[in-house]
Amino acid sequence: MPEKKKFGTFAGVFTPSILTILGVIMYMRLGWVVGNAGLMGTLGIILIAHLIAVSTGLSVSSIATDKKIGAGGIYYVLSRSMGIPIGGSIGIALYVGTAFSIALYLIGFSESFNSYFGFGTTVDDLRITGTIALLALTVLAMISTSLALKAQFFILAAIAISLISIFLGTTEFAPHTVAMFSNDNSVSLEVVFAVFFPAVTGFTAGIAMSGDLKDPKKSIPIGTLAAIATGLIVYIVLAVFISFTVRPDVLRSDYNILMKIALFAPAVVAGIWGATLSSALGGILGGPRILQAMSIDKVTPRVFGKGRGSNNEPINALFLVFVIAEAGILIGELDVIARVVSMFYLTAYGFINISYFLESWANPDFQPSFKIKRWIGLLGFIACFSVMFKLDMIAMIAALVVITVLYYALQRKEVKIQSNDVWGSVWENVVNKGLKKIDAKEYQNTNWNPNIILFSGKSDHQKYLLELGKTVSGRTGIVTNFKLILDTKNNIPLRKTEQTIRDENFQELGIFGRQIKVDNIYSGITNIASTFGFSGVEPNTIMMGWPKGLENSIEYSKMTETLLHLDYNLLYLDFDRKAKFGNYGSVDFWWRETDSKNAEMMLNIARFIIASPRWDNPDIRVLFVNNNNVAVDLIHDKIAKLVEDLRVKVQIKIINNAVEQKPFYDIIAEESSSTDLTLVGIPDYKIEKQAEFVMKTNHLFKTIGSTLLVKASHNFNELDLDLTKNKTTEKQWV
Repeated sequence: MPEKKKFGTFAGVFTPSILTILGVIMYMRLGWVVGNAGLMGTLGIILIAHLIAVSTGLSVSSIATDKKIGAGGIYYVLSRSMGIPIGGSIGIALYVGTAFSIALYLIGFSESFNSYFGFGTTVDDLRITGTIALLALTVLAMISTSLALKAQFFILAAIAISLISIFLGTTEFAPHTVAMFSNDNSVSLEVVFAVFFPAVTGFTAGIAMSGDLKDPKKSIPIGTLAAIATGLIVYIVLAVFISFTVRPDVLRSDYNILMKIALFAPAVVAGIWGATLSSALGGILGGPRILQAMSIDKVTPRVFGKGRGSNNEPINALFLVFVIAEAGILIGELDVIARVVSMFYLTAYGFINISYFLESWANPDFQPSFKIKRWIGLLGFIACFSVMFKLDMIAMIAALVVITVLYYALQRKEVKIQSNDVWGSVWENVVNKGLKKIDAKEYQNTNWNPNIILFSGKSDHQKYLLELGKTVSGRTGIVTNFKLILDTKNNIPLRKTEQTIRDENFQELGIFGRQIKVDNIYSGITNIASTFGFSGVEPNTIMMGWPKGLENSIEYSKMTETLLHLDYNLLYLDFDRKAKFGNYGSVDFWWRETDSKNAEMMLNIARFIIASPRWDNPDIRVLFVNNNNVAVDLIHDKIAKLVEDLRVKVQIKIINNAVEQKPFYDIIAEESSSTDLTLVGIPDYKIEKQAEFVMKTNHLFKTIGSTLLVKASHNFNELDLDLTKNKTTEKQWV
């Protein structure tokens, strides 16, 4: 197989870029821009447009010196930096924009060609000439990329000669005074800018050839920036020259004025035709390579990834470019096509700039040899979307909608490439800075922000414990489920990569999954509770299933004592395997005088349950057992005030028990037998009383449905539920 031919900086990047920059807009519309915007307005438009071009050129050049730049140019850069969904959606938009830009150049060519030879200049006439030119260039590209690039050297010479001829030309159209600004007869500056902007997009022609370059990391920065700088100088000098040479009214009405003022008109004609045809050829060469690269990555159909010959020429992709370009030619209006192309390129350039900004800000491995200031990328991003908004807000919204639809389509397609995008680094950076901010603040007794360590165990009803864990953690809480693998020897721990569990249930609920080996379940729980977490987001809650049959376990007692000493919130779920959570329609909270901290924690949990889509605004009751004959209305008012302060809507029920003195659990069994979820506080008891407490609790669980036992840490406020301690008040209640 013959060796693939590679190109250097001048032939592969600078020449195709500068020929596209000094193209149809310069010859056919720069005079019109000056005539409508005035000299100062034109210079402002040129500088703003080049602000975007320079920032984008700098950004892509910096990225190019850090990453391996493969075929596909800007698509390759974005897909490897920001991921396939964004890179692919912008790549598709850029590909379509490139194809439409071919139509832009060929319609410009047709205007000049038909006018010079006296052919018709109606829209249909331009369509015919443009189509013939498109066919000819497509055939040339199919014959040889190398031949097409060599032809560009002669065109570059023709452009240089045409510019010399223009600067040495006649001044018979010279104005009496130079118009510095636009007047009432002028087209709005927004429209003028939109028509002009494609003039500065040409530098992507060289980047699109990245797969055919000998040294992309060297050629792309040098060739791109040299082309942009050369274009900026030519446009400024030519705009100043035109404003002093031709009257504004002539500039606004005659698109061929440069040909008329030139010293030797045929030289300008050669320059116009060479520039427009070479720009179109640049799109014909570069566009298919973008589509080919996307197809190789499986973003677009694989059929477009197939090539021909030693250089793998993208023939199939070339045919699609032809179809899209022909559609643009059938539009027939150069100004309309220019505005469409502007939106596609501005969107792509905005993402290139933000890609560089994120890489330099978040990626510790980003070490380009071509270094620029980080803010340049951010400035370019803001400039792109500000200009889009100013030009045409509806078109901007439409472009972003298209990009968004493509993004989600590619995200669902789940295309994978052997490359890490920048988003992982971005999130790591955000999390790192956020943790430092959180850790720097002193802890204050505020609303509960749950960070739950969950020990669910593998069983048929595990998902219900996971579901409730996520419910009581709220929208922003963190839940980490630990699977404990009992290994009495425990000589070899699991590798770090093996400790992470990827499970559909976890991902759906937003729960982190971990697994570790332990030589003892209870000591394992204690060790995790003692060591897991890091500054800023320390775990504050332990949740697990209710332990049946462990009332006499010394190990379980020690574990409980340690968890209480560590001051965790404790949540134990006794899950009713038959009733489950019923219809997710009712929740009971049981309070007593000694439940002051547990009560506030229950009300915090109530907030999260109410907000849960699964529970769908259930009926929540707070039930208080009045063992001391306190006036019911006063208890009700006091609880209502506590509930109101915590912004939770509940029903309050006071159960008088001063006379009968029924056991607390018996009352719960009577009132909550049909409740979907019952919350009961765990009282303070001496550890030696654990067996008695567990046995009584087990008996209760036989008579009611799913129950969550709650033990709040000291971080919760004490709600004043002991209504007998103030004797003066008590006399008023009796």
